[in-house]
Amino acid sequence: MRKILLIGKLNTVMKETNTFLSQFFHVQLCSDNTSVLEGMLKIVNPDLILISLIGAYDIDTSMFFMISDKYSQIPVLTIGTKEESSTFFKYYEDGQFENLIRPVENSVIMDAVCRRLGVDKVKVKQEAEEERKGLLGRKRILVVDDNGTTLRTMKVMLEDYYDVAIAISGAQAMTSIGKKRPDLILLDYEMPVCDGRMTLEMIRADDEMKDIPVVFLTAVNDRANIEAVLKLKPAGYFLKPAVKDKLLAEIDKILKGEGQIN
Repeated sequence: MRKILLIGKLNTVMKETNTFLSQFFHVQLCSDNTSVLEGMLKIVNPDLILISLIGAYDIDTSMFFMISDKYSQIPVLTIGTKEESSTFFKYYEDGQFENLIRPVENSVIMDAVCRRLGVDKVKVKQEAEEERKGLLGRKRILVVDDNGTTLRTMKVMLEDYYDVAIAISGAQAMTSIGKKRPDLILLDYEMPVCDGRMTLEMIRADDEMKDIPVVFLTAVNDRANIEAVLKLKPAGYFLKPAVKDKLLAEIDKILKGEGQIN
């Protein structure tokens, strides 16, 4: 399935749009923070960018400059009221950006997405159904890391065997878990702002998430750091860079309830 990066504030409209489009595309949620967005663009390499303009007056307009300057080959759809959209009309002149006036039906969004991608809607739905059938029974792994290179590497390692989701921060991880519960989480221990320990605490504080096995990834190989990691009693930990065969074998053991990573 083709990839869409859905940008905007997490609200009811965003959730509904995400739920609808996720039936037919790989959708990755992203905040409207320019630095976060630039990182996600490098990781996801989307076929289309979809921006919700709800709360447009608070949006960092530098992200429009960044998209048009560095990612001019990616088509962009924005969705907003006439008032919200008027702030950004100057970006629509070269054809990369197109706006849909809210309120808008999901069918209209689907038609616009397919048109901008140059694909047939019927074929898109058929491909999505075929992929869903192929993924039935696959376990879902969420990889959380603030390093884009690590996320790309881990995704490549795992995607032939699991349904892989990614998150670039603890906050984004919580959003992803709420969207679709993973069977296991690979969590970077050393992250800025909301580190692995804080993210694990948030997961364990939620009754619906607390039983998800969490495996820490850490780049610091010293006794004090390892002891600090183990005190949190994760399902296990891995030193970066992880070795593919060992990682796959131990994930399989954890998912089968046969033990923890050593």
